[in-house]
Amino acid sequence: MYKYDPKFMEKAIRLAEENIFKGNGGPFGAVIVKDGQIIATAVNEVTTAVDPTAHAEVVAIRKACSELKSYQLEGCEIYSSCEPCPMCLGAIYWARPSAVFYAANKEDAAASGFDDAFIYKEIDRKPGERKIPFVNKMRDEARDVFRRWDESELKIKY
Repeated sequence: MYKYDPKFMEKAIRLAEENIFKGNGGPFGAVIVKDGQIIATAVNEVTTAVDPTAHAEVVAIRKACSELKSYQLEGCEIYSSCEPCPMCLGAIYWARPSAVFYAANKEDAAASGFDDAFIYKEIDRKPGERKIPFVNKMRDEARDVFRRWDESELKIKY
C-alpha cells in the first residue's frame, strides 16, 4: 500500500529548482521512498552526463535499485516534480513501484519546451511510418534467441 507525503514532493520540486541554478540539466527532480524513508534522489542529468536517458526518474530508479539490490521497486513510491515522459513511464512500469506522485503535468512541461506529445504520436504509428523508420530484419534469428531463453534453466524471470 502507498501513502502520499507532501514533504517528499517538496523535496522533488526543490531538487528540480536547484538543478536549474547548478546548470546540471533540466528542471526535473525525483525522490524514491520506501517505508517512509528516502532511498534515492536524482535530478535531470541529460546535459551533464551527455546521456539522453538520464532523466531524473530513470537516474533515481537506477540509484534505488542499486541501493535495494533489486531490479524491482515493490513497496516504493516515486515522487516526481513533473509527470513522467514516455521513456520514464516505461522505466517506471518495468521497476514496478507501488505508486507515482507528480507535481507539474505534461502540459506544464510542454509550455516550457519539454513537449513529449510527438513521442506519444510516434508510438501509435506503424514502425515503418515513424519519423525515425523502424525496420524489421532477421526476425527468425532473433526469435531463436527467445526460444533458447524459454528453454534456459539460467533465466531469471522479471
